[in-house]
Amino acid sequence: MKHHSRWHIRMLAASVLLAGTGIANAQTAATATNVPEIPMQAEEGFIKLPEGMYFGEVLGVAKNSRGHLYVYTRSQDTQLFEFDENGNYVREIGEGLYGLEFAHKVRVDKDDNIWAVDEGSNMVIKFNPEGRVTMVLGYRPPAVNGAIELPSGAGPDEHYLFARPTDVTWDTEGNIFVTDGYTNHRLVKYTPDGHYVGQVGSGARGAGVDEFNTPHTIASDAQGNIYVGDRGNARVKVYSPDLTLKAMYENVGNPWEICISKGPHQYLFVSNSNPDSNPAASWDITGEIYKMELDGTVIGKFGHAGKGPGEFQTIHGMECSDPTELIVGEISAWRVQKIHVAAEAGSR
Repeated sequence: MKHHSRWHIRMLAASVLLAGTGIANAQTAATATNVPEIPMQAEEGFIKLPEGMYFGEVLGVAKNSRGHLYVYTRSQDTQLFEFDENGNYVREIGEGLYGLEFAHKVRVDKDDNIWAVDEGSNMVIKFNPEGRVTMVLGYRPPAVNGAIELPSGAGPDEHYLFARPTDVTWDTEGNIFVTDGYTNHRLVKYTPDGHYVGQVGSGARGAGVDEFNTPHTIASDAQGNIYVGDRGNARVKVYSPDLTLKAMYENVGNPWEICISKGPHQYLFVSNSNPDSNPAASWDITGEIYKMELDGTVIGKFGHAGKGPGEFQTIHGMECSDPTELIVGEISAWRVQKIHVAAEAGSR
């Protein structure tokens, strides 16, 4: 029954991606021009899975202060794994947990708490560093309704119910920001203890100043500004912590994943990913990652669509605390890669 429900989620997700507005689902070429190539190289064999264990679709990767890596993956089961700084397997977190149904993203906050955003259960789950659940946002539909059913009333004006959420981040005060992505198309803010503060987004797909078309990924900088990858609108939107729009970057394609490095000088990385449906028309115009200043200035790019080492096939998770050493998780290639990136274009 559990496996059957996940199959239905896949069918629902596929139908949502293939139906509807056109601009919501198309992957487009970036419009940035004369972007220099940044040299990069993949480190093969970094992740060491135990014998007989394999990744399915890798949806999220995140790193804690000790350099331990968390990988959120889905196949027949959704699983959250921890690896040490050398890529050795440590443990599985939340095995059999009610809220882990259909993975979408994993993030780690400044206190090394681990946050799993689960699209299937409509929940954002906070684990402490020991792996115990300490907070839950959202609500999983009753099993009798089937896993694809949304909680009653989970619309854009509902404060504590999500409809296929996608990501989570925090500002400098510990306030929580959730992209309630595939259905409600909104950005929601909570206090550190989970009380609703406010939101941006109309609940329907839109291209207006304060509208979203699948807000798919989110990150924050050292000043607490919130960066949202508005995937369907092919733009990154930057908000102040009080949800005031500050900027939009519209020249680096459709952001499947964004990431901001640690300071003192922070960089924004944006993946114009090849879609997981692998349309032939997208291979030549997608797959690259852009390195940018936080003000939107494009510094360079690296990578292209493909399944070989150093190529990227639907990046859905990206860890960039060290801007010269990225960890990327891919859906279609079922893998995690460590990518060594030169500090500047043309250097090695």
